[in-house]
Amino acid sequence: MPETSALSDLPVSTLKGVGPRLVERLAALHIHTVQDLLFHLPLRYQDRTRIAPIARVRLGQDVMLEAEIVQCDIEFGRRRSLVCRIKDSSGLISLRFFHFSAAQKNMLAAGRRIRCYGEVRSGKNGLELYHPEYQVLRDGEEPAVADTLTPIYPATEGLQQVRLRSLIDQALQLMQRPDALIDWLPADILRSFRFPSLPQALNYLHHPPANAAVHELLNGEHICQRRLAFEELLGHRLCLRRLRQQSAHQRAPVLSRTQGLREKFLARLPFSLTGAQQRVAAEIQQDLTLSEPMLRLLQGDVGSGKTIVAALAALQAVDSGYQAAIMAPTEILAEQHFLNFSQWLEPLGISVGWLSGKVKGRQRQGVMSGLADGSITIAVGTHALFQEEVRFNRLGLIIIDEQHRFGVHQRLALREKGNDGRTLPHQLVMTATPIPRTLAMSAYADLDCSIIDELPPGRTPVNTVVIANSRRDDVIARIHEACRSGSQAYWVCTLIEESEALQCQAAEATWQALQTALPDLAVGLVHGRMKPAEKSAVMDNFKSGALQLLVATTVIEVGVDVPNASLMIIENPERLGLAQLHQLRGRVGRGAKASHCLLLYQTPLSMQGKKRLGIMRDSTDGFYIAEQDLALRGPGQVLGTQQTGLMSFRIADLSRDAGLLDPVKSAADQIENAYPSHIAPLVDRWLGDRELYGNV
Repeated sequence: MPETSALSDLPVSTLKGVGPRLVERLAALHIHTVQDLLFHLPLRYQDRTRIAPIARVRLGQDVMLEAEIVQCDIEFGRRRSLVCRIKDSSGLISLRFFHFSAAQKNMLAAGRRIRCYGEVRSGKNGLELYHPEYQVLRDGEEPAVADTLTPIYPATEGLQQVRLRSLIDQALQLMQRPDALIDWLPADILRSFRFPSLPQALNYLHHPPANAAVHELLNGEHICQRRLAFEELLGHRLCLRRLRQQSAHQRAPVLSRTQGLREKFLARLPFSLTGAQQRVAAEIQQDLTLSEPMLRLLQGDVGSGKTIVAALAALQAVDSGYQAAIMAPTEILAEQHFLNFSQWLEPLGISVGWLSGKVKGRQRQGVMSGLADGSITIAVGTHALFQEEVRFNRLGLIIIDEQHRFGVHQRLALREKGNDGRTLPHQLVMTATPIPRTLAMSAYADLDCSIIDELPPGRTPVNTVVIANSRRDDVIARIHEACRSGSQAYWVCTLIEESEALQCQAAEATWQALQTALPDLAVGLVHGRMKPAEKSAVMDNFKSGALQLLVATTVIEVGVDVPNASLMIIENPERLGLAQLHQLRGRVGRGAKASHCLLLYQTPLSMQGKKRLGIMRDSTDGFYIAEQDLALRGPGQVLGTQQTGLMSFRIADLSRDAGLLDPVKSAADQIENAYPSHIAPLVDRWLGDRELYGNV
């Protein structure tokens, strides 16, 4: 055994029997150190602590049996199989092997004793065990049964459970050494929550006693699991706080409260701001007057008027002699922002530049020059804004829309555009996908949060109907009726197997079919593979009323505003997350007409599918829907784990462990005040080199 203290510094290659190939396989499971092995927890457990009488086994049970082989033959049917009949004093049962060798058949000879473990299934000869684990016993051999439950771990190809258990047992042995694994949770916190120590919790979870509460373990509710989840959430919380504190020590440009442009802008609007817009705008205005960089998350349901608030913030930057950059994840949303900002601000004498990957040649050079010399004060674009060759003159404010769609490094790169060595720009990140409180408290703990919780007057509630694809003809008839009466409609084709090409093909096929079915309607098509000019032309025709029905992929999810559109059909809605469905539904209900959304699902629909679509039918509250989406799909799906960095929890589950978040917040205060030396080790244990990812 290697001689070392901290298991976090000990590579798995130092363990007995670990060569280069096994190191690679463990790395696929994110296991690099001995400490990583200890935190690689079982998925479930098998009970091999008792031998069951054959007469008492039941269908679906995992059981361990010890019996005599009475017969072993090859059976021929649809698949060749080796079938062994075994008996004990209480009854008979069969073992069936579809993959076997001649040597295996010879070993399983009549008269020998066998101990085996497997799941009881229904077979041709009554109850059977398919491919059980087994051991042929020598005469007089009586191996001891396990005295703890047997763990089953997440594994990968070429890494067997027996090998994983052996390695983790080595790690547990090393953990017993002094200072091998320090418990960074202070004793008073452990006492107040009645948590076990870290070694106690890990020993228990890897080897629970035979009388353990298995249902608690399977549900992640055992006190030992909660203790580890608590520490992991605490590590994340402390990391985000540290990032916020680092930001607080950085300087940002002070953007004064001059009212000139702001008052002119508000005076030109044909409507008044809602109370919620005014409140949130005031919070942002105050932040921008400080020399500490603003880090604010602006949440607002679909159609709540976040863009107006963003424009007010941009005007404050321009009024103070700085530039603002507005970044959006898709061409359509970015172009919508560009059109809005141009329409609102150019009459005030403000130059608005547009930059996306599709802007080329002389036009691109003109925008780049304008940003570099300061003649363009507001830049709107896609990820093209953070490309290396883009230079700003005095970037004071960054506004990022639908921010969870951007990779962390993209957001960092844009912030660095405004780093002149003395100050960093203020940041406002916006989302129309309401973030559940549990996610906001963990993934966004380093951001201040503003919520526009009021819709502008005139928005009509959308009636949602769940309808089977077998009634497609009825749906088409309903579209015809709506469009002939002066309304417009969307038909949304959803993603197929994550392939944009297949998605576009499906949209084109649907477009052709609807043109045939509705020859007296003007039907348009828009999808992600069309050129920007083509998409813009189609959208302009739809907005003007020249097109009555628009067939689209999910590119219209955000940024499309056609008040006359009052009917939406979403095909195969079971393929989408609830938040995305809510976004799409938000494209209708923008005018005075009664609006409807039809969720046209494929049969048969799973139980979870029925539950999800039922939530959409019963609620138009984006925050409620987001909470349900989190409970059903988990944080990685809701936010996109690969983009959030901090959201890939090893043990904690934000849906299950939401009740820990407030205690974690209190514990973080306690550790910062009384145990500051524990912060870095806790962050390092749970985040390691991912810490940078939170710094957005």
